[in-house]
Amino acid sequence: MKYEIVLASGSPRRKEILTQIGASFRVQVSECDESVGDLAPDDTVLTLSKRKAYAVAKECEGPVVVIGADTVVSVEGRILGKPKNREEAAQMIGMLSGKAHEVYTGVCIVRKEMDGTRSEIRFAECSGVKVLPLSRHQIEEYTDTLEPYDKAGGYAIQGLFAPYIEGIEGDYYNIVGLPVSGIFRRMYENGIDLRSGETVYE
Repeated sequence: MKYEIVLASGSPRRKEILTQIGASFRVQVSECDESVGDLAPDDTVLTLSKRKAYAVAKECEGPVVVIGADTVVSVEGRILGKPKNREEAAQMIGMLSGKAHEVYTGVCIVRKEMDGTRSEIRFAECSGVKVLPLSRHQIEEYTDTLEPYDKAGGYAIQGLFAPYIEGIEGDYYNIVGLPVSGIFRRMYENGIDLRSGETVYE
């Protein structure tokens, strides 16, 4: 059996990661509510990834696998989402400057069969990032670009912010926005190849 793979995210970074590994998939953006209240970072991303995956799965006919994901940055216990404006972006980068922080991505994989029955895999990945100390000029120079404004924490590790990354701990792709190794392994263990959507027979 072959499952259609659907990415429930409009993030170009997540799309690029799946394309990079040769996955055959389509994108369907979830329009669900993303307010969660005061939750811990891992609970936040697990809640939102599940909400996104199920919102899209409800609109799909099986057999299909829907992948929902959500990413947040946490520094000193404070969750940083996507900055709304330049001032907020500069504030976020200032908070990250010279410090270590964590990046959490929650993933919910919904498997929907021909008869409509569903099962799920959920997990959260955490990676550590250390940022070099930035001057005010460097912060302003970076926030003058368009890069910070659709990124959790206001930066892209794979983009113009790369020179300021002193080191990382854990999965790099998790920091970009999709822990593809964790997704591939869990799907394979549950009998589906992420790249093709084909059923795996060992």
